Amino acid sequence: MTIDDLELAIAAAEAGAAVVRSHFGTQLDRYAKGGGDFATVADIEAERAILDVLRAARPDDAVHGEESGRSGGGDRTWLVDPLCGTLNYAAGAMLVAVNVALRTPAGTAVAVSADPFAREVFWTADGPAHVRSRGTDTVLTPTAQSTLVDVNLDPPFPNGPAFHPARLLADPGFGERFRPRVVSTTLAVAWVAAGRRAAYVTDGDLHGSVHFTPGIALCEAAGCVVTGLRGQPLHTGAGGLVAAADQQTHAALIELIERQFQH
Repeated sequence: MTIDDLELAIAAAEAGAAVVRSHFGTQLDRYAKGGGDFATVADIEAERAILDVLRAARPDDAVHGEESGRSGGGDRTWLVDPLCGTLNYAAGAMLVAVNVALRTPAGTAVAVSADPFAREVFWTADGPAHVRSRGTDTVLTPTAQSTLVDVNLDPPFPNGPAFHPARLLADPGFGERFRPRVVSTTLAVAWVAAGRRAAYVTDGDLHGSVHFTPGIALCEAAGCVVTGLRGQPLHTGAGGLVAAADQQTHAALIELIERQFQH
């Protein structure tokens, strides 16, 4: 029996999420990756579990894993981030995501971002964005009502020194309209699609990112306003990401960001 790409991605993400849960709270050795980044046995074993599921069903597809790199060829590539939020996880915080996406020449065909601890799976595949919880799929509806905006403070900051996200948080105009959050996992991007965050802001080159591709696809499928850091088309110019629940929130954030570039 053949499994379709969406259910395969969900199965793979859930396999990774099970590994993440199994190691939570245990003694975790750290494997340095440079620049202060590191992986744990949970990252490595979760990726292995995900790849086992994908390769068993799609042996001819390419994969790009956060820990194992690229392998295989062809027009279809699975992007795998087995544990987004490793520092949170190693510190005993349950703020992580397991990300799986399928990229084809036409774009992101399938995107899945799983929350191992809430046991929610955010997904989209050529249609609206959904969340699967306890076997039930619900369409995601963005809203800026919370006024919560997640800002990624993890380096690098390729648009520095002109732009730095910490200065965005310190801007009085930001505090007048929004309330900052720093979750430090791309689960927060899915939360914009789900209406749990008003927006998400990050600097960086995100094209083909194993971290950001699923969340971006979820936000786009949910009808969020998704652009680069300066309001430009995604993956062009200054790069970065502003994903907002609505046009008003997006416009306000772009105005605040532009203040930095104009100084």
